[in-house]
Amino acid sequence: MIRRLALAWPDAHPFRARQGRPIRLLATSDELDPALDVRENREAIGPIDLIVGCGDLSPDRLGFLADAFCVPLVYLLGNHDRGGQWLNPRMLPDSTAGLDRKSVPDLPMLFLPWPGDTRGRAHRDDGAAWRQAFHLAAGMILRPPHGCLILSHVPPLDVGDTPADPYHRGFAAYRFLLDRIAPPLWLHGHTALAACADWRMRYRRTVVANVTGTVVVELVPPGTTVAPSGPPSVDGTEPGRPGKNPGPTRVCEA
Repeated sequence: MIRRLALAWPDAHPFRARQGRPIRLLATSDELDPALDVRENREAIGPIDLIVGCGDLSPDRLGFLADAFCVPLVYLLGNHDRGGQWLNPRMLPDSTAGLDRKSVPDLPMLFLPWPGDTRGRAHRDDGAAWRQAFHLAAGMILRPPHGCLILSHVPPLDVGDTPADPYHRGFAAYRFLLDRIAPPLWLHGHTALAACADWRMRYRRTVVANVTGTVVVELVPPGTTVAPSGPPSVDGTEPGRPGKNPGPTRVCEA
């Protein structure tokens, strides 16, 4: 099933050159979505501005999506993205790590791939996650931007992860970034959909979404009405109701 997520973005700058048109992303990770193999299903999605990969999809699959939608592709590497086809991934741009300000003008995107050694088996390394966080996001930690989209393979600790599975538990370093930067939206993979109660979570001012499979993300200009829905937030607030840290984003599933 192709899920959909709409958010009113807090910063108007990314929409000025678009005459108010929304920014539409196809976010994907971990699992093939057979619905996208059908041309009629892709056409029903409508125009897409960018495909964003959050890890653990093969080069062939990422290349197919970019060709099928005829749009640019940006992606980060997950824990399984090593060896095999990844030794020489043909027909793909380089993977992304760190801040990307070019793919969508005026919309900064921070990419956090699987941290640590990229050779051999992927070992979980919390220390590497902390070093990655401070290396790639130092400027944002000191001066958090008004609107930034964060994409990672692993989710933040206790927000969209699998606490009972040590290998699939979120990183404390990412939870630190979530608290400090407070992005309007954080996209991640790594967590099986069957292992979580809902693929969306609210944490204070941030919507955290698990894009395992496929999610069509639509960012709309500030002030646009987006009907709230979804589960109670991680910090105890409810969608559409103020809590300890009410924020500007609203979420809906089409």
